Amino acid sequence: MSSSVHFPDADNFQRQADEFLAWLSQKPGVRISPKIQVTDLRGQAAGRGVVARTEISDGEELFAIPRTIVLTVQNSNLKDQLPQKEEFENLGPWLSLMLVMIHEYLLGERSAWSAYFRVLPTRFDTLMFWSESELAELQASAVVDKIGKQGAEESILEMIAPIVRANPTLFPPVAGIPSYNGPDGERVLLELAHMMGSLIMAYAFDIEKPEDEEDDGEDGYVTDEEDELPKGMVPLADLLNADADRNNARLFQEEGFLVMKAIKPIHQGEEIFNDYGQIPRSDLLRRYGYVTENYAPYDVVELPLDVICSVAGLASADPDAQPQLKLLEDLELLDDGYIIPRPSAEDSLTDILPDELLALAKTLTLTPEQLLQQQSKNKPPKPVLNAPEAILLQKAVQKRQSQYATTLEQDQQILAGLKQAETSGPLEGSPRRQKMAVEVRIGEKEILQRLSAMFSDFIANNAGQGAKRSADNSLEQSRQAKSLRT
Repeated sequence: MSSSVHFPDADNFQRQADEFLAWLSQKPGVRISPKIQVTDLRGQAAGRGVVARTEISDGEELFAIPRTIVLTVQNSNLKDQLPQKEEFENLGPWLSLMLVMIHEYLLGERSAWSAYFRVLPTRFDTLMFWSESELAELQASAVVDKIGKQGAEESILEMIAPIVRANPTLFPPVAGIPSYNGPDGERVLLELAHMMGSLIMAYAFDIEKPEDEEDDGEDGYVTDEEDELPKGMVPLADLLNADADRNNARLFQEEGFLVMKAIKPIHQGEEIFNDYGQIPRSDLLRRYGYVTENYAPYDVVELPLDVICSVAGLASADPDAQPQLKLLEDLELLDDGYIIPRPSAEDSLTDILPDELLALAKTLTLTPEQLLQQQSKNKPPKPVLNAPEAILLQKAVQKRQSQYATTLEQDQQILAGLKQAETSGPLEGSPRRQKMAVEVRIGEKEILQRLSAMFSDFIANNAGQGAKRSADNSLEQSRQAKSLRT
């Protein structure tokens, strides 16, 4: 959901949408249902959206876009015009699409996708574009370490910049700079690359490919947890806003087409929503540049390894210096941090604590003799939760709470003030970003507070008793899964 200031020509907002639909409709093979329309939703801080003109049935086709019209590396002419064939092929799916989009964007009206670019935002609230002071509003949130801006810029300057600079006719300099050399040229090129990377992150869809093709992601715009399939910018599909609760449409990949279909009845006047899946608001902000309360149930908090080691009395979190950690590292069960989801009313601690975290807590509470026994068997302890592990993990939770600069209660007061300011008009710029950061850290602090209370109850009610995982092979499954990811 984009703010109105994110679009380059807000005064011609609706005209651009009309021109885009006219351009798309005349493309061979495109099918757009007369039951939908693109609507100006800037008054709701949602940019454009797609709304039902009339009743739509479950399973009904909303639109179909031929694969040949999708903005992809394969469909652009750039691959045939570049002399640096090998360098281009070595870019991987993310950087190659980024380069293609820079090329097509700089072509302006000469690009086959010029009308498409005019309806895409040029400014973003994704974390890649936040200042240091704005990022500081996220406090101890682990999402700050997932931004990857430095790594992204290193990849851009090392792999994309040489190709751009060597081909000025394919990548004409923007107004105001003679070339992409020098400090000014480098700055503009990085801005262009970040803009395209953010468009890919926020709007691109995974495009199916043969199963035997695998590619690595690029730092800053894809993480280990995210899909590494090639991406494609699908005209019209990316104009749908997303909503976890009101999701009523889904994109299907069919032979020769990408088809958006209703997945439930949609009433006249209702907005048509895609869904990003069950992702926490921190990742919603990082990847898409906004947060909504609908994604609060999917919030998570991370317990860093160094925090757990600190409360356990270890001098460091270095496996080479700590035999307990070395045992788990050798078994591929040691992580830098452990993700804990927001507990539901029915969840117990063993429902939400990862197996690897329980194994770590158990290992850190072993006596020296017990540790030697586990080392001799080359096996981790079973994932059980007894009072010693619960006490250790509660201390880690409380230390994590202390790493945030404000309390949950203070944040709730800050958020109330920002919401009050919002009554006179949508927040823009730093105030908008501050509000989103406060919402993210409130979610994380709510989880930490709930965890601490759950540990207190467990310690009081289960002293001397263990809560064992039902599946003893769960750690082995985790180890195998990790092995497949690396």
